[in-house]
Order: sequence, then structure tokens, then C-alpha cells
Amino acid sequence: MKHLAIAAALLAATAVATPFASAQDAIDDSPATGSLQVWIGGAEGEKLPAFLADFEAANPDLTVEVTQIPSDQFDTKLLTAIAAGTVPDLVRLYSQSQAGLMATGAFAEVPAGLVDPDAFFSNTYNTNVKNGVAYGVPWDAYATIFQYRKDLAEKAGVSVPKTWDELKTFAAAMKAQGVEWPISLDVGYDIYNAQGLNEFVHQNGGSFIAADGSAWTINSPENVAALEYWASLITEGYASADGPKFLDTVPWFTSGQIAAKDNGPWLEQWLVEANGADWVKDHLATAQVPAGPAGSFSALGSGSIAVLKDAKNPDAAWKLARYLTTPETQIAWYKAFGSLPAVKAAWDDPAIASNPLLDAEREALQTAVDIPQVSTWPQVGTYMGQQMELVARGQASAQDVLDDVQSFAEGVGLGN
Repeated sequence: MKHLAIAAALLAATAVATPFASAQDAIDDSPATGSLQVWIGGAEGEKLPAFLADFEAANPDLTVEVTQIPSDQFDTKLLTAIAAGTVPDLVRLYSQSQAGLMATGAFAEVPAGLVDPDAFFSNTYNTNVKNGVAYGVPWDAYATIFQYRKDLAEKAGVSVPKTWDELKTFAAAMKAQGVEWPISLDVGYDIYNAQGLNEFVHQNGGSFIAADGSAWTINSPENVAALEYWASLITEGYASADGPKFLDTVPWFTSGQIAAKDNGPWLEQWLVEANGADWVKDHLATAQVPAGPAGSFSALGSGSIAVLKDAKNPDAAWKLARYLTTPETQIAWYKAFGSLPAVKAAWDDPAIASNPLLDAEREALQTAVDIPQVSTWPQVGTYMGQQMELVARGQASAQDVLDDVQSFAEGVGLGN
């Protein structure tokens, strides 16, 4: 129901949005002035006001007002504001719903020369580009990586898996050592299941959408085989169809109930908070996700900064966007909040470069794949995740499920 409400709001917003604006004038280096309205979702909103003290000090005639919005309400509130014409100046967008928001036509083009596109991981920058024009700039980025209990692997005498076949060898060795569920998969049966399957699909040379974005290709042979492999990890007893759910990962991983999971970089800090840094040093290791026939591809996650076309203070908004995407500020934000930089140069700072657990993350970001950047993905991805449970529990074949999802997606359309 939530996604249907968002879709309805999106349609309403699109109906009143004006056509895309022409390219913005270059932003100069003079101090920003006036009042700047910023909307941001989730816990980042708690940290951002204090973090911007240096920016405000350098722009003494500027007042920055940060509005924190619960993450699960952000898209709906922004779509409502777009439809009403009462938008903030600058927002932080989530990659999962960014395409739908940008489809409203409510966002301004990134001014010429504001940032260097080559300074960012190309896949993160490209999530903001529509028909050759950028409507936002990346702020943070992550890729899923293979995170495993190295102490249990050493006990089992098995190396980190590099291929799909080796993943099952790894899991079998862990199972023989008493690990109940060697591999953890996303089993919330929601949109994140579909995002996880997207990794396996690309590892098998497939894609949910045609290369030119013109059609859904959900039930392609490559995708069906990828879903069959994903489900086989469950049906062969290496992963549970029931858990752990997202927030249960730490206790299951700590107890050894699971031994490995494709997860984001936040898991390290969660384990430090639960068990201490020494425990993490002795128990956790990271690597690239095991490669399928087409290679190793991780799921990309990113957040972008965008300015609304109806912003009252676009000059200050773009100056803040430029500030937030300098390497120095990216490192400072990483230290303050933990979000990994989207700017490549920031990864050379010792704060990141000295952490060996992030080496795999940096490598994964070079090739990580995004969800289909179309506005109807939230509906299609949610439906796909729900139907994947049928395959996990042996109630339907991968072919039948993806045929059904293909039909659903064609009915919904691409939206853009």
C-alpha cells in the first residue's frame, strides 16, 4: 500500500511539474547568503546541523535550516511538496527511489563546472544522469561485500570462496563444522530481496532491464538460472528461508549460527558495538562477493544531493553541494557519521586506507551494479521480492515466478 501511495503522489507531482530547465549558470566562489532549506532523512539529519558549523562559519550571512524526516516518510513528503510547489532548496535522495523522484521533472540540472564527474565512482555518478544530463551529485556510496567468520573458516580448513562453486564448497565445510546456516541471504521477501537477486543476475550475465532501458527482461534465461542458484543455497541446506532478518544479522553472526553474508560496510561497526574491536579483529574478514559465470558484481547503494528547480536559494544550495563533495568534507563526514565517500580521492585518506576490512569495499565499488533506474522499480522490486519466497520454499519454480513478475512489470511499465 505504501508503494501505491507513493506512485499516486508521483503521478500527481508529475502532472504539475514544469519541463526540465536549461543548464544552470556556473556557481561562483563568493560566500553564500540568505536562508537555505535542507531536507534529509533518517539518522543523518541528527548529525548534519552540527557538521555544517564550518560551512556556516565560512558563509556568515547564510542560515542553514535542516529538516530531519523519517526515512520511510521522506519520498511521500517530498512528492507532496513538489505537487504543492512548496519545496526545500536541497535534498538528500536515496538510490532506491531516486529515479521515481527525478521523473517528476522537479530537479535542477547540475551547474556547469560545479563538480568533476570523473572524481566520483562512475556508477554512483551515473545514477543521477538522465538523457546525458546530471540532476544530482553523489554524496556517499557503498557496495555489498562478502563478510565472513574467518576463525570458523580457518577451523574448517577452507579458503574464502571466489566462485559460485567455491561458495557451496565453503558452505559444506562450514556445515560439517557445526554451523547451522553457513550462508545468510536476504529473506525479508521485500524489495531488498530483489536487490540481492540483482547481484546474482549480473554475476550470471543477466539484467532486469534492457541495456537501453526500453523494456523489462526479468524472465531471461540468465535471470532464471540466477534465481535457481540463489534458491539452491536454501534448498540444499546452506541458508535459511526464515532468517536472519536484517536487524538479526549481528546476533546470528556473533553466535556462529551463520558464517557469511553479502552485506554493507556498516556490519563492521555493528559488530564492534556489540562485541568490541578486538573481537572483530579476530573474527571478521571481508572479500569480493563470489563470482558467477560473468564475474563478481555487488549491489550498489548510494545517496545523492539534489537541488529543486523551484528552490528559493539555489545558489546557496549548490555551494553546499559542492562543499559536501570535496574530498576533505567527505572524509570529515565519514569520521562523523560513518558514510563512505562517493569521491574516489577520499579513499586514499588513512582513515579509510588503513582499514583492511574496507579494501574489498573499495574494489567492489568499481563494478557494483545499481537497481534499474526507472520510477516503477519500487513496485516491481517489491513484488519480485515477495514472489521469491515461493521459490525459496519450493512452492514454485524460478521460471514460473519470473514469468509472473515479468507480466507484472510489463503491466506497471517503466514509468519514465
